[in-house]
Amino acid sequence: MAGDIVPIELGLTNGNVFTLWAPRWREGDDEWEAFLGLDEDLYGLPGVAELAAFIRSGAENDLEDHPTWETLKQVSADELLPDDRHTYDLVGVPELAAEDPTPEVIAELEDALEIVRILGEVCELTVVTKFFNGNPILGAVTTGTRNFVGRDGIDLWVRIGRLIAKHWDDVVDAIDGVLTEPPTDDDAVATAAAELEAAASAEDEDEPGDDELEAAEGIDDEDDDDEEEDEDDDYDDDSFWAQVGIDPIRIVTSDDEYLTLRCYLGDDPVFLGADGKIFVFTSPRALSKFLADSTDHDLLDVSTFDQVQVEATDGSLEFDVIDENVYVLTGLADDIADGPRRIDRNQLDLAVELFTDAADYGDDNNVSEALGSTTPLGWFVDYAINPDPKRLAPSGPFDNESEAWRALEHDFEARLDKKS
Repeated sequence: MAGDIVPIELGLTNGNVFTLWAPRWREGDDEWEAFLGLDEDLYGLPGVAELAAFIRSGAENDLEDHPTWETLKQVSADELLPDDRHTYDLVGVPELAAEDPTPEVIAELEDALEIVRILGEVCELTVVTKFFNGNPILGAVTTGTRNFVGRDGIDLWVRIGRLIAKHWDDVVDAIDGVLTEPPTDDDAVATAAAELEAAASAEDEDEPGDDELEAAEGIDDEDDDDEEEDEDDDYDDDSFWAQVGIDPIRIVTSDDEYLTLRCYLGDDPVFLGADGKIFVFTSPRALSKFLADSTDHDLLDVSTFDQVQVEATDGSLEFDVIDENVYVLTGLADDIADGPRRIDRNQLDLAVELFTDAADYGDDNNVSEALGSTTPLGWFVDYAINPDPKRLAPSGPFDNESEAWRALEHDFEARLDKKS
């Protein structure tokens, strides 16, 4: 999919429509944000085939000057299918806000409110902008579940639900009022529909049948036995790793998944590594072999490490990685570019912990400097992890923050010493 122009699906009064959204981009010294349309009209097509046909038609529209428009015209129709994250049931928002404030409900409501807020600003819909500007408590939805805990939290959720129930019809009517279906060529629609059908058929053929799934599950079970890997959501105080005070950790990067070990001596993190480098392994077997044989790493100074070495030598060592020690780095830089409302707060918090521990282990202050309260990235990260509706949110675009995070990722990955 061409970057920076996103296909979206909107559930409106007369049914679902498909259109395009170009999140904020720079052009010289100017910043722009736009939807597929022309002048005061927002274009909505009844299907993805019609959307593809319009894009390929060369008809005038407000996205023609976008840097990736020409690339978008060349993509296949199936690449214009909106993903779940960009499918918004706008007419269903009042019912959604009437449900219990579970994380899933809050996240879905946040996404719907955000796209409507942007539509109001871009399309200059006074009813919509007044709804958001005049009701700041809607901002509580962007901070997750923490605002809706306890009696006061439930009261806040109910107030938001009543507010939406009272005004949402006017909000949706304002969007309906600027929605227009542009003309499309029947032959072009048929061509795009054939592409969609072919892509769906190919996907069906790629999906394994029941027998293949059972065989694959059998292979996976054998691999799990061979790798001696056992991941649990948690381990208790009587577990081997709790007793020795050393944790197995899993690190997921764009290149691979790795296992290693870490402990704390006082407040100081110590990894399985040496000279500031962290030794990482792609399989439990390779890690066990290293632990049994190696005599040159920093965990040898830990008083309980001899117990780990004994277990590794006799082949009984298992690596139970709890959720709090799984660090997924993939996608974070892109999520930061989307803004603090889109970020997985827990994933970001864990990544900051990992980067900080690794830098401390290597006697490096680059992470603490990059995440300092006076830096744009530090402000972004602190707000994303500890949101507060009374606090001024960082303002986009967040390209610089995303690049600063990528630099931290690069520095961290350079610290990894991959062992076979």
